[in-house]
Amino acid sequence: MSGEPLVRIEDLSVTFRGGRAPVRAVGGVSLDVQRGEAVALIGESGSGKSVTLRTLLMLHPARRTAIGGRVTVAGRDVLSMRERELADYRGAVAAMIFQEPLLALDPVYTVGDQIVEAIRRHERIDAGAARARALGLFERVRIPSPERRLAAYPHEMSGGMRQRAMIALALACRPQLLLADEPTTALDATVQIQVLILLRELQRELGLGIVFVTHDIGAALEVADRIAVMYAGRIVEEGTARELIRAPRHPYTIALLKGRAHGALTRGQRLATIGGAPPDLSQLPPGCAFAERCAWAEAACRGTQPEPVTLAPSHRARCLRTDATAAAVSAAAAGAAATAPISAAPHVAPPR
Repeated sequence: MSGEPLVRIEDLSVTFRGGRAPVRAVGGVSLDVQRGEAVALIGESGSGKSVTLRTLLMLHPARRTAIGGRVTVAGRDVLSMRERELADYRGAVAAMIFQEPLLALDPVYTVGDQIVEAIRRHERIDAGAARARALGLFERVRIPSPERRLAAYPHEMSGGMRQRAMIALALACRPQLLLADEPTTALDATVQIQVLILLRELQRELGLGIVFVTHDIGAALEVADRIAVMYAGRIVEEGTARELIRAPRHPYTIALLKGRAHGALTRGQRLATIGGAPPDLSQLPPGCAFAERCAWAEAACRGTQPEPVTLAPSHRARCLRTDATAAAVSAAAAGAAATAPISAAPHVAPPR
């Protein structure tokens, strides 16, 4: 893809104040998202995914949050916007699908009224035309009996239907960027797949840029063109979905792939887990934050903050041991994993 990216994040840092010590939730994140591209942010809870996503809408409490770096969306400097500018920007340029729509939607208004209000806030349009658009959106996201559902309150809908209504609300003002914060977490497996397929179809149909946050690497593979793996507030590996599934090079990415459930598991086989715990974000170590949990770590890893290593034009990893991980991935590929489908994660065993 060429041209100015839809989203450009440069050296973003987000620090929360107010506790016993400042918490640096995001530190030095840089990421581009092209128009019509879907990018997934994956990682464990507390890795900085949702904080990064919410910064794109400036949803953090201003008095307790220090934000550094630069964020531009559709050529607009998000971090410098005043409240009135942000009110015009949210919904019309960038919109969010929240993790739990029952909490995001107002319980005292019908879902249809909330969509109509959002449309009329951003456009000079009468209530009838706005309601007709809301009906069309419900049809587009495949909500059954859309006319009746427009008059429903959030609690009168199932979880999957509420999530579809949340997607319709996010699309109401024709944004260029769609932000999805764990949109399938509260749904059962069948509905999760339906929502993921719907997001992918809408992205292709409308030419949306999507930033999709998830802890599930399988969900990321369903939706994303590119994946950025986050750990302790940094992007530790970034590449196309194919690159990360076929040739992961950061030990954390390899560990996430090993812990994914898929068809290659045999009966009775346990999923792999990552030992230890993520570091305290108020007291980050001087070197690689993953070093204490990494089987490949050396002394240099604990004293030096690794810089990103370019492995291919679209593939980078922030690691001092990409040589060792490359050898391990190659060894695994020479075995049974060589014939596995792209949806199957490579089994890469770290050295004992």
